[in-house]
Amino acid sequence: MEKPIFAVAAVAAFIWFGLTGCAPQNYVQEQIAQALDTKINETQKQVEANQMEIAKLKEAASDQNDLVHKLSSTTVEALERAEEAGKVAKGKLLYDMTFTDEAVHFGFDKSDLSKEAKAALGGFAASLKTENKNIYIEIQGHTDYIGTEEYNVMLGLARAEAVRRYLHKQHAIPLHRMHTISYGESKPVADNSIRSNRAMNRRVEIVVME
Repeated sequence: MEKPIFAVAAVAAFIWFGLTGCAPQNYVQEQIAQALDTKINETQKQVEANQMEIAKLKEAASDQNDLVHKLSSTTVEALERAEEAGKVAKGKLLYDMTFTDEAVHFGFDKSDLSKEAKAALGGFAASLKTENKNIYIEIQGHTDYIGTEEYNVMLGLARAEAVRRYLHKQHAIPLHRMHTISYGESKPVADNSIRSNRAMNRRVEIVVME
């Protein structure tokens, strides 16, 4: 009778050891699986965060490209000139303004500022003082196509200089913060063959940079 009892005890012991041996193994596997799931989730979150950041950068780049495309060629050139000359600290465009014949009233072959022109420039100067920023201004003179190219370059510069003098003398804008340039007849905004359009081309554009 001793042998059957011993055999049962042996089988029971074998089963017990087998079960206790499997328990730690299953626990380790569960811990490994949980750790892997956690790592996968963290990696997925990081990937999603990176994708969002890339999307933001692409959007910002797109916005910047859109801005450049919307700017006139003369405004872009003004920024480039100012940066090359070290005149701007940030290379940033604040805004640009165009004073056409309707607002500044440059008559044909004229560079004198009318009362309406002075009023418009006064409002412009007031806004500059309100902002109180270290700004740099480029004043661009333009003409219609009547006359020689050389003469129109001089006329455009005379218009720009008239604006510069007025802003300095009447509104104390420092001369070293203003630069003038003439495009003459080379940058029309309207068809010069139409008389009313030519008035639009007799203009001054002001680019304000920081």
